[in-house]
Amino acid sequence: MNATRSKNHSDIIIIGAGMAGLSCAGVLVDAGLTVRVLDKGRGPGGRMAARRAEIAGKAVSFDHGAQFFTARDAGFKAAVAKWQARGAVAPWPAAGEEAWVGTPGMNGPVKLMSSEVEVQWSTRALTIARDAGGWRVDTGDDSFTAATLLVAVPAEQAGELIEPVAPDLATIPASIVSEPCWAVMAGFEQPLDVKSDAIRDPEARISWAARNSAKPDRAGAETWVLHASPARSREIIDIPKEEVAKLLLIDFFAQIGERVKSPVHLTAHRWLYAQPIKQADAEPGEYAHFDAEARIGIAGDYLHSPRVEGAWISGAALARQVLAAPPAP
Repeated sequence: MNATRSKNHSDIIIIGAGMAGLSCAGVLVDAGLTVRVLDKGRGPGGRMAARRAEIAGKAVSFDHGAQFFTARDAGFKAAVAKWQARGAVAPWPAAGEEAWVGTPGMNGPVKLMSSEVEVQWSTRALTIARDAGGWRVDTGDDSFTAATLLVAVPAEQAGELIEPVAPDLATIPASIVSEPCWAVMAGFEQPLDVKSDAIRDPEARISWAARNSAKPDRAGAETWVLHASPARSREIIDIPKEEVAKLLLIDFFAQIGERVKSPVHLTAHRWLYAQPIKQADAEPGEYAHFDAEARIGIAGDYLHSPRVEGAWISGAALARQVLAAPPAP
């Protein structure tokens, strides 16, 4: 094995450092395996991202992806309890009695999880290939090798990536369709006259609106996050984000019956794969899929449920399947 291969070789490569990938990585690392996680993002978050901004000279952050999560599975409840003990999550009653949020941003638990495993940020997996020595992931500037390859990215991306090397496995994520979502981040000089900190209306143009600054450990200006419904997001999917932000702000004030207030900060972000539409209820053995002979597997919320908890359960299920399989030669 040459020096480059030795430096870039591990037992397992996981593509995707979101909740599913990091859940999987944690179980495998605890079992004593060397795991390398590759992620195209610049840091922890994915769909649990928190975006920083400066408003009136003060730093604030917006949870522009997942807004909160619940914990019902016993294993996930235990994980959430550990995160709470380490200051990475807190309850947020405004979204419901069982609602939790990351602290000081939604990416709090992902940050904590990623600090406990080896993650290479700003590393996009361009192609994957398999030979007698195992799997190779090419990233343009570098390549990484491992006996086992696990893919934990949104369904559409997973299907496209693995189709050339595992077409049968690729049919699973390829069958999933995800709804888009335009998210708006708005900051105001004064608090808005809105009684509720969280507004849900699946049938409205703005299906979710939250006073982001009311979440635990958030400080600074009055900030709001608005999520357009899937239908509204599709209507304006290719419009420039500056125009989208203005349109959705008008939608929001129309829904709450108030005159439009001018924000001091306004931007938008397009999530193309915001929420997978599940095709059917999955059985426990289908929460993840691992081909033990080819040493390749997939995990993601689309295999369980389109929730943070669903992603965590799927990732842990994939790790258990890997550990239950015969070891790699």
